[in-house]
Amino acid sequence: QYQLVQSGGGSVQSGESLRLSCESRGFGLEDVGLGWVRQAPGKEREGVSCLDSDGTYYIDSVKGRFTMSRDNAKYTMYLQIDRAKPEDTGVYYCVADVGVDVYTAQQMCDTAMKYSGRTVWGQGTLVTVSS
Repeated sequence: QYQLVQSGGGSVQSGESLRLSCESRGFGLEDVGLGWVRQAPGKEREGVSCLDSDGTYYIDSVKGRFTMSRDNAKYTMYLQIDRAKPEDTGVYYCVADVGVDVYTAQQMCDTAMKYSGRTVWGQGTLVTVSS
């Protein structure tokens, strides 16, 4: 059974940093597309950072502040959030696309990885940034 288990998150002040972690169970991360999807209060889910064989994509609002990475040996992916802003507040989900590689990193984020039958989702973790 494929699973993603998240840790990290919490409450920070504007300008501070935090790191989200996501451990895979039952599969490795080296050959799958990965993404971090955020759901802000009252808003639709949006892909904020996605990683695939073609590279890493970030939406404009997080470029230069968010860094997505993975450690294949630890079966873990990360999202480093620096210079956090109140608009970063939301529930963050890590997502793995375990299907055939057909989407670019940007396509993955543009669709917030809303494919059926090929994605594995973490349980979500709340990030709250206060001003």
